[in-house]
Amino acid sequence: MSAPVFICPEAADAVVGSVLTLTGSEARHAATVQRREPGERVELVDGHGLRASGLIVGVRLDSLDVRVDAISRDVDLEITLVQALAKGNRDEQAVEASTELGVTRVVPWASDRAIVQWRGPKAEKGRSGWESLVLAAAKQSRRALVPAVLNVVSTKELAALVRAAVGAGERVLVLHETATAPLAALSWPNPQQPVWVIVGPEGGISDAELAALQGAGGEPVRLGPTVLRASSAGPAALAALAALRGTWG
Repeated sequence: MSAPVFICPEAADAVVGSVLTLTGSEARHAATVQRREPGERVELVDGHGLRASGLIVGVRLDSLDVRVDAISRDVDLEITLVQALAKGNRDEQAVEASTELGVTRVVPWASDRAIVQWRGPKAEKGRSGWESLVLAAAKQSRRALVPAVLNVVSTKELAALVRAAVGAGERVLVLHETATAPLAALSWPNPQQPVWVIVGPEGGISDAELAALQGAGGEPVRLGPTVLRASSAGPAALAALAALRGTWG
């Protein structure tokens, strides 16, 4: 079984042979909930890709000492998930699974047909909730990088982000049931190219939104012959991309 992962910002400056002290809620969870003991192997990550592995050499109620014996850095391909707000927590399900599948950034989207809306204080509360989901999913899947969750964007703001991304050489895929190009048939001359995946709400992406995203440089693509829910479309696309681009090879 792989070693458990704990978030430790100090891991960024770790060196082999040093002792890192894990504190705060992460340490309390390790020491009192999981009951980790000296001699067990754990991995401390800084949330930005740095991974410090070692054995526990000391346990207290609110801290954990780990002697570092290996340091590595995860190199995750840049993948941005734009997830439309959706009812029934389906957007949260999508964000959680996408984190496990390697997404590196998440953008909440207040699309035209979204029933759920983040306005006023709800916007920060919603984003904070997604951050918590992303953090837990990253730790569960043993990732050293915790995806960033941006502020919720309107369609106009999203189109501007897409235009800037395409201008910077990134590829933006818009999942849409009317698209003629299957995602599985796309060619990837550069498998390292940063990619965006845009997923609409349960009611789908409107014609006006699709036109705006296409005008900004987005490519409409379809996953297959069936229409997937907001909770599964993004993760399915990420899995297909991982297979197509060889990141699971």
